[in-house]
Amino acid sequence: MPVKNLKQKKTELRSKYKKLRKNLSADLKKELDRKIFERLTALPEYKSADSIFAFISKDIEVDTEAVINDALNSGKKVAVPLCDVDTTTIEFYYINSYEDLKDGFYGLLEPDIEVCEKAESSDLMIVPGLVFDQNGYRLGFGKGYYDRYISDYKGLTVGVCYSRCIENELPLGYYDKPINLVVTDKFTIDTR
Repeated sequence: MPVKNLKQKKTELRSKYKKLRKNLSADLKKELDRKIFERLTALPEYKSADSIFAFISKDIEVDTEAVINDALNSGKKVAVPLCDVDTTTIEFYYINSYEDLKDGFYGLLEPDIEVCEKAESSDLMIVPGLVFDQNGYRLGFGKGYYDRYISDYKGLTVGVCYSRCIENELPLGYYDKPINLVVTDKFTIDTR
């Protein structure tokens, strides 16, 4: 697919799935988030993980607060990303609670590096995405932070997504990387 058409198609898909997510009622979103939480935390890979990388969710994303709190309460080490907007890269820092976060770029909560230790690796990474496909590819918000990071990540990658935000196949660019597992409110896709 030519680059111009690829960018246009990705822009159209982002718009479609942002709108779909924004139109979820609060009650339905809460129910879908609960189902995804239950599926994710039931995974043997999650249960056995000593450390996880997670993201702090925005309002239209799958809510990760319950997962982060569950992991911390289970004695897992939890790290969340800090974005470097100049290089469009992320680094992960361990948190002990939401008290270790401060306002960051894009209206996101990020780790306060004055109190958080940098994390080099984890057993499992929970990856955001607006839409995923049956092969584990994802479409995020378009900055490429996660695709860059995933290219060198050695642990298990787990995307979280609403089942209504799954496509059969997404248009792919050179830097797009598949996720190992995609957990939805209805099913789990294993691409390993």
